[in-house]
Amino acid sequence: MSAQLAIDGGKPVREDPFPSRAAGVGDEEMAQLADVIKAGQMNRVGGPKTKLLEEGFAKLLGMKHAAAVTSGTAALHTALGAINPDPGDEVITTPVTDIGTVIGILFQNCLPIFADTDPKYGYHLDPESVRKNITDRTRAIIVVHLWGAAAEMDEFLAIGKEHGIAIIEDCAQAYLTEYKGKLAGTMGDVGCFSLQSSKHMTCGDGGLVVSNNDELIRRARLFSDKGWDRSAETYRAYPFLGINYRITELQSAVAVAQLGKVEWVVARRRELGDMLSKRISGIPGILPPPDSAASGNTYWLYAIRLREEEFGMSRKRFIEALNAEGIPGFALFDNKPLHLREMLLEQRTFGKSHHPFDCACASRRVKYAPGLCPNAEQSVNELITVGLHEFCSEREAEDTAAAIHKIAAAAKA
Repeated sequence: MSAQLAIDGGKPVREDPFPSRAAGVGDEEMAQLADVIKAGQMNRVGGPKTKLLEEGFAKLLGMKHAAAVTSGTAALHTALGAINPDPGDEVITTPVTDIGTVIGILFQNCLPIFADTDPKYGYHLDPESVRKNITDRTRAIIVVHLWGAAAEMDEFLAIGKEHGIAIIEDCAQAYLTEYKGKLAGTMGDVGCFSLQSSKHMTCGDGGLVVSNNDELIRRARLFSDKGWDRSAETYRAYPFLGINYRITELQSAVAVAQLGKVEWVVARRRELGDMLSKRISGIPGILPPPDSAASGNTYWLYAIRLREEEFGMSRKRFIEALNAEGIPGFALFDNKPLHLREMLLEQRTFGKSHHPFDCACASRRVKYAPGLCPNAEQSVNELITVGLHEFCSEREAEDTAAAIHKIAAAAKA
């Protein structure tokens, strides 16, 4: 292997593109879709596929209930709709996540309260920061299991019990992620999953809400179906305001096929992710993600932290060098956690208002600014992700490790 970096004219570690995930959707999905088309029942009401998906997913997680909706964002909104906070209440979550975690908070007229992330890993909520942000208006905590690794759920469950606060688990990136023998999504009051195309299992877009609480899942089903109580004797009895998040039979059909593959997907990602972590462990300035033994990691993406000063190279230069070596690496979140993104920073919400931030029912005036969550702000600026997935081979993991070692050597030269 040439010691000269490819970005400087050397021979790259790899010239072939990484494998595509397209092979993950094929004959099984087509067969399930054909059933729906032949039956002519594409709406979930009266169709069998959504019921199969819900029952199968609940069984996979060992849960009493699962309810399918149109997206992971819809799942999180539905969870809040089921919990039913008052306008102006507060929901604590992490600023290192997708905006979908926060959208439902705002549409339920509540205030997103951002707690900082832990100083060690940098991507999961810090329980101590959460405690400091609790007020008498805190109604829920949304804990995000980021990149496929589990957050410290014991701490959050204790906080929820102590203060009577609902715990929602955002598991969009954490299918079958384990925490002390329990699966992500099964520990809090409600678990929420995404079926978007990049996730461990997919139907293009879709979502799942899981709970062992009969009343919460009843409200979740009503909320996501326009509040339509289909069991009521009165036609279209609407006990409360809901929204239409009904998944279609077409989406559910694809997801049913994917349900049979997700355990293999997770096992393969763990194998490759753990392999890569072992290969790059010990490189100064490189912090690999926690492995599957330490965090139940299922590696939605392989997330590295780069300490520029210790490594000897800027993150921008590192990513450019990694790509030149034939390894797809990139930065997410535009170097900004959520509280520093335009919509939240300037509170651009409904019309010319800043609702719910300026609503009379708001618990307090909330403003976001740099320095609010220093650990999160630092970790986002050190983030590099690699798209290692189940259709990669050991060669892709080895090539990624070789490229990182090569760049590290050049940074120290």
